[in-house]
Formats: sequence, structure tokens, C-alpha cells
Amino acid sequence: MAGLGPHWGFIVAAYLVTAVVVLGLIVWIRADLAAQRRTLKDLEARGLRRRSDAAKAVTPAAAATPAEAE
Repeated sequence: MAGLGPHWGFIVAAYLVTAVVVLGLIVWIRADLAAQRRTLKDLEARGLRRRSDAAKAVTPAAAATPAEAE
């Protein structure tokens, strides 16, 4: 640890705190993703569908903007 100078304790502590925070954020994001997927699955089971599904059903001619239609 002599290569880090007299403040090696602070440097190591800062890296440890940063690692803990980043790992905590990863765990939190993964837990939120799982919750969002459960909610989406529940909504789809109740018959609600995504708006993007309806947009896929639109034909390209119907989706053309007025500038493209002219």
C-alpha cells in the first residue's frame, strides 16, 4: 500500500464505497426489471395490450405522412 502514499486508507475506502454503491444500483435495477416484467405479464393476462402492438398492425400505406402521400 506504500505506492498509494500516506492517504491509502482513504483511497481504498473510496473505491470500496463506490463498488458497494454500483453493486447496489445493479441489484436495485434488476429487482425493478423483474417487478416491471411481473406487472406487464399481469396486465397482459387481464387482456391489456401494448400500444406498440397496435402500431405494428397498421399497414405502411396507412402510416405514411401527408408529405409522403403526395
